[in-house]
Amino acid sequence: MFRAVWLEFVRLRQFRGWGSFVDDPAFTFAIEGKCAPSYAQGIWCEIMAEQIKSPNLGAGEASTSAPAATGLGALQEAARQAGRKGPPPVHLWNPPYCGDIGLKIARDGTWFYQGTPIGRMPLVKLFASILRKDPDRHVLVTPVEKVAVEVEDAPFLAVEMQVEDGPVLRFRTNVDDFVVADVDHPLRFERGPAEGIKPYIKVRGDLWALVTRALLYDLAEIGEIREVDGAEMFGVESSGIFFPMARADDMEAFEADGPKGPAG
Repeated sequence: MFRAVWLEFVRLRQFRGWGSFVDDPAFTFAIEGKCAPSYAQGIWCEIMAEQIKSPNLGAGEASTSAPAATGLGALQEAARQAGRKGPPPVHLWNPPYCGDIGLKIARDGTWFYQGTPIGRMPLVKLFASILRKDPDRHVLVTPVEKVAVEVEDAPFLAVEMQVEDGPVLRFRTNVDDFVVADVDHPLRFERGPAEGIKPYIKVRGDLWALVTRALLYDLAEIGEIREVDGAEMFGVESSGIFFPMARADDMEAFEADGPKGPAG
């Protein structure tokens, strides 16, 4: 039953768009029913097996042949169509939880399946498009299932920054999401036990990107000192909002030792 619903999901997704599943009675039983972890495990294993067996499939270009009926080929076609019709509405989906199948996002942004790196960027982008942060864990979610994803630090990396007039800080992530630092996508700065200052930017939902060390230096170069709640704070401005990075008197150590920042 689970496999049939999943394949129907992929087939209809190619022609109708993500939003069609929100009120689609065809999926009511699957969404409200109990999860079948063995079937879910089988589906994901099939996807990963094809990922290993077909290293050239989906490597940056669409296939000219008809989309595969099952497995990774169908999923990649669904992801390609999703890019045309907007992001999947994962916040509207509440399927059964199907457990941990061995997916992990390392601190440097690398995705792993049962200890093996997922080297194909189209597959990583596909998974990233259906990633969600629930209160207790990160999950990959579809209308009919969700599975756990272990995240070492943040699920994304901010790898590129543009400073535009305003000023406006625009970031690109390692999965080619673009986000402007503003009230809905704030920058936050934390102190790591060994890394020093660690900047993050909110991408969507409760998903954050860890800003690389190289960009942390760039942020420090454009930063300024302002008074915040009676304290002198060093930070950066974007979209009319000042994001404090650290106390101004802490910046001497920052400049002397470097930010000891995140992976660069």
